[in-house]
Amino acid sequence: MTLDAATPTLPRTGTVRLAAESVSLAYDDRVVVRDLDLQLTDGSFTAIVGPNGCGKSTLLRALGRLLRPVSGQVLLDGRAIARTPTREVARVLGLLPQTPVAPEGLTVGDLVARGRHPHQSWLRQWSRDDEAAVAEALTWTDMADLANRPVDELSGGQRQRAWISMALAQGTDLLLLDEPTTYLDLSHQIDVLELVARLHAERGRTVVVVLHDLNLAARYAQRLVAMDDGALVTSGTPEEVLTERLLADVFDLEARIVPDPVTGTPMVVPVRRLR
Repeated sequence: MTLDAATPTLPRTGTVRLAAESVSLAYDDRVVVRDLDLQLTDGSFTAIVGPNGCGKSTLLRALGRLLRPVSGQVLLDGRAIARTPTREVARVLGLLPQTPVAPEGLTVGDLVARGRHPHQSWLRQWSRDDEAAVAEALTWTDMADLANRPVDELSGGQRQRAWISMALAQGTDLLLLDEPTTYLDLSHQIDVLELVARLHAERGRTVVVVLHDLNLAARYAQRLVAMDDGALVTSGTPEEVLTERLLADVFDLEARIVPDPVTGTPMVVPVRRLR
């Protein structure tokens, strides 16, 4: 069995897979996101960008069913995600938090095997299909040689590959990643984002990623969603979103936009902080 065979049938391109409808999010009495609307279509690669504290990660948690809106709703394939059974959500949607932590001593192979839990039950225990899915995920992410290594002994880049491998074994076609390049040097940032881009291009995954680096977001994502102060400011292609006006208004940054000499995508060249 291949991972593609384990993956649920994908909706046709253009179908809205995940949506926020008038969503407001809060921690206790502190409102972080206000009345936000967002649609994420099948087969898209979207990066959510914005200044620190604007609500990016909070929004991603709500999209992944980890945080319940105080008003509005999140829809997964047209159904209210809050009323969808957890195991059913986990078969379709995978969420990697900003700094995932594995139990001490857990090996890479065991971590990746945990991705198969949503497919198991009292009637369906560990099977050859699960074994094949784990083996293929490890091979596809170049982690097979590290399967017996404890996760806490890996480098930062290897650790992110292990978690992505777990999500791949999970067989979900929706993947949400919260700042997957945090604490990584530039070469490992590129390594991780190239892997995510391959998941999107070759495996047809719908990807939503929170990123701080605007140039990397523009290089890898097809669509950018810019947030500020808990609200969606604008969304569109990198060329449509990354403008000198937006950088000034949202990031308090005077900058120039030039073509990336490698990809031709917009590249931000900072000049100075405005305030």
